[in-house]
Amino acid sequence: MDNKVKSSVYQKIALDIASRIVEHNFEIGEKVYARSSIANRYNVSPETARRAINVLADLEIVDTVKGSGVIIKSYENAAKFIRHFSDKQTVNSIIAELYNSLDNQKKEISYIKSNFDLLLENTQRFQSINPFVPFEIKITDDSSCLGKTVSESNFWQNTNATIIAIKRDGSIILSPGPYASFRENDIFYFVGDENSYNRVKDFIYGYGQTE
Repeated sequence: MDNKVKSSVYQKIALDIASRIVEHNFEIGEKVYARSSIANRYNVSPETARRAINVLADLEIVDTVKGSGVIIKSYENAAKFIRHFSDKQTVNSIIAELYNSLDNQKKEISYIKSNFDLLLENTQRFQSINPFVPFEIKITDDSSCLGKTVSESNFWQNTNATIIAIKRDGSIILSPGPYASFRENDIFYFVGDENSYNRVKDFIYGYGQTE
């Protein structure tokens, strides 16, 4: 919906005549146009010309005398009409800008939502393709598990995490099994739920370890 209030043709003609009056192109009491002359001058129908004259007459800017045409009556009323029209156009312009701003905000919100939905969809697709993103932890000399095997430490029972690889001396040991030992500077890779890393860290370094 177009929220801009557009001036009709007859209003524009009335405004133009009022402007000419304010600019003193016409004198008070001067006869300026007949209806047919206005129609020809502005290239409009006689009915449009009549409506323009009626606007000016209703506002007491001009007098219309049958057979005598249009007679200029008041500079002051012409000036008031122009000011009123200008104020109205300003208000209409502000309203139109507000509507445009709201439309732009709606478009931006729709754009953000569509992109968020796309991001969420892609994230869910990635998780469905690769649901196990491995965590990693380095074994240091203060680890309570140092020297023990995975089986001896009851790693899975204490953490609910599964070791999938060990990086040792630059080499990767895949699926190391229960007899792999914890050695200093090893990097253990494991999978589990979102809280697995904290549980493994607490277990490896003796925080709340279950015997």
